Amino acid sequence: MILAIWATLSVLLVVPALAQDQLPPAPLAYRQLDDPVLEAKAQRLMETLRCLKCQSQSIADSDAPMAGDMRHQVRSRIAAGEDPEAIRAWLIERYGDYVSYAPQNKPIMWPLFAAPLVILLLAAILLRGRFRRGPAKAERAE
Repeated sequence: MILAIWATLSVLLVVPALAQDQLPPAPLAYRQLDDPVLEAKAQRLMETLRCLKCQSQSIADSDAPMAGDMRHQVRSRIAAGEDPEAIRAWLIERYGDYVSYAPQNKPIMWPLFAAPLVILLLAAILLRGRFRRGPAKAERAE
């Protein structure tokens, strides 16, 4: 019984280690495009895309395998003549809005931008009412 539990635990610990990324990096993950104009376009786009694994670095700065795959996708699509904004839209569709450092204007985003203004407006109304009542109460007390 103890041997079976030990074997199960050892398998549970060893299997994740064996599942590490064993594939070589994508061809354009670490190699720049031959055309400097196309590489500059790709670089500008890669600097505005977030690495999903690192989350604090752009895919241009990250060494994560996933960022390398994303760099390969960007460079190969730029080399094929695709527009950078179309590539960004494709990556957002694939990975979600979080992949882009530049938020998109969508109707669901308006409450995020409107909430601080509503809070400031409510605070101004409350403070205005508070200050208006202050001197009136002082006169009644006399």
